[in-house]
Amino acid sequence: MADVLGTQSAPEQWIVIVTAVAALAAVLPRPLWRLSRNAITIAHEGGHGLIALLSGRRLQSIRLHSDTSGLTVSRGRPTGLGMILTAAAGYTAAPLLGLGGAALLSTHHITLLLWLATALLVALLLMVRNAYGIFTVLLTGGVFLLVSWFTGPDVQSVFAYAVVWFLLLGGVRPAFELQAKRRHEGAGDSDADQLGRLTHVPPVLWLLFFHAVSICSLIGGGRWLLGV
Repeated sequence: MADVLGTQSAPEQWIVIVTAVAALAAVLPRPLWRLSRNAITIAHEGGHGLIALLSGRRLQSIRLHSDTSGLTVSRGRPTGLGMILTAAAGYTAAPLLGLGGAALLSTHHITLLLWLATALLVALLLMVRNAYGIFTVLLTGGVFLLVSWFTGPDVQSVFAYAVVWFLLLGGVRPAFELQAKRRHEGAGDSDADQLGRLTHVPPVLWLLFFHAVSICSLIGGGRWLLGV
């Protein structure tokens, strides 16, 4: 427990920059993004599920699909604050997780970050109800477990910084994708449109909210990671 709660040495600045470039390389090229976006979907649906529970709703199931879409089903009042918070949690989950991770890394709690991430993935696994979702969460959790148990501090540090950079950078792109989809195809069941119906606030303003959260998280988290 002391090892988990204790602090570890931060990597050199050039390593932090290399992990940022590696994360960006997993986000920008479309072929890689189609694969890496699965991790953002895990965070997205996990965000819906966590906030549903914290707001007093009953979480029934989470599904993750091979096209990187997902579905979280919870029971409770169809309107009200709990439903609004649950709907708003998806697109904000990855950037806010990245921001929280950057805060932990800025205080050198690398091992704690890895174990918290593993614990969240285990909790998520209990609610996943389809085979592809179980596979992706098991695979992701297995990677975190292997790094936490079987690698040294230097590898753990590089992995932790790469993961947090990926959440921060990868958390920006989905809101732009949703914006493009709404403009060209329509997305009446999107989180922004659901929030529009729940709050009577235009969906475009909720889309701007998603942009603001992701970009501000990237700026703030990036400053923490870079130590500026």
